[in-house]
Amino acid sequence: MEFLPRHIDVPNQSFYLFGPRGTGKSAWVKHFYPNSIRIDLLRPDLLRHYQARPERLRDIVASAPSNSAIVIDEVQRVPELLSVVHGLIEEKRGLRFVLTGSSARKLRKAGVDLMGGRAVMRSMHPFMAAELGARFNMDTALRQGMLPLVWDAENPEDTLRSYIGSYIREEVQAEGMVRHLSAFSRFVEVMSLSHAQVLNIANIARECATERKTVEGFISVLEDLLIAYRLPVFTKRAGRSTVSHPKFYYFDCGVFRTARPAGPLDHPEGACGVALEGLVAQHLRAWIDFSRRDHTLHFWRTRAGSEVDFVVYGPRNFMAIEVKHADHVHSTDLRGLKAFHDDYPEAERILVYRGSERLRIDGVDCIPCQDFLFSL
Repeated sequence: MEFLPRHIDVPNQSFYLFGPRGTGKSAWVKHFYPNSIRIDLLRPDLLRHYQARPERLRDIVASAPSNSAIVIDEVQRVPELLSVVHGLIEEKRGLRFVLTGSSARKLRKAGVDLMGGRAVMRSMHPFMAAELGARFNMDTALRQGMLPLVWDAENPEDTLRSYIGSYIREEVQAEGMVRHLSAFSRFVEVMSLSHAQVLNIANIARECATERKTVEGFISVLEDLLIAYRLPVFTKRAGRSTVSHPKFYYFDCGVFRTARPAGPLDHPEGACGVALEGLVAQHLRAWIDFSRRDHTLHFWRTRAGSEVDFVVYGPRNFMAIEVKHADHVHSTDLRGLKAFHDDYPEAERILVYRGSERLRIDGVDCIPCQDFLFSL
């Protein structure tokens, strides 16, 4: 596939570009900075050199033109480099560093200085529908997700299996994150059954035959690798009692579908519905990050059972969004949005569904999913 422009807002200064492996960070950097000096810390020889002597970076920069872009891929592998980068930015004002990474764990663990505003943060996500344009196909997206690595592959299913089986476990092993990879592999599979669900740590621990503390640590590992996240409940000006636990999502619906066990007793319709909710979630996260709107993403659920899949809250938008894997809208589909309206009449209410018609029912905008995704 030829290079596709992404929605990233490029800063006029040094910046971090974080995102899971396979989201196209390196391809984007190569396209946007074709003449940059690039240090790829995935190369074992370079990794050894900079681990032994991080200040070697000064020798590289000394020979570079004053307005050069210096790209360091997978910077979290040598956190000590950030102190050198910090000093170089202070000394050479024309330099621009682009620091990519697929995990912030080592940076936090090492307590390194993230350079206090001298380098801003940007995130890379899986493709959005609008980035793929005419190439986007809803059924394909629900089956294989939106990772550029997968869309470029001759065999997307094999690539996804390799992503789950090799990348995740290799990263976990390389980072020394867990002691028992077999237990973690089982956990990754079990967590696919919690995708788009409110987290119940006790149940997950029971299913994995391990302790709660271990499960909590494993979830943190997935978050550190940027391949999963927790969605908090919306509680602002809460008029009724809400649940307290967050929902869990894998960052890409293709990763979720591949990690989820399948057999003759599994119903594909259920997986498709959960995958659709995850697809909408990853688009909303990317839209919030790319648009720089200072918005936050939540879900809403009361202890009485009323629920809305997503709440977008910020200075420019307040939206309640329900997602249904159905071709038609039924009155029962609107119950959660109506309950939310009782507490928050200011919010825009949207139902995203698999039909083809735009409708407005009882103040709710019912939008075909493809149209909604392309609008972000």
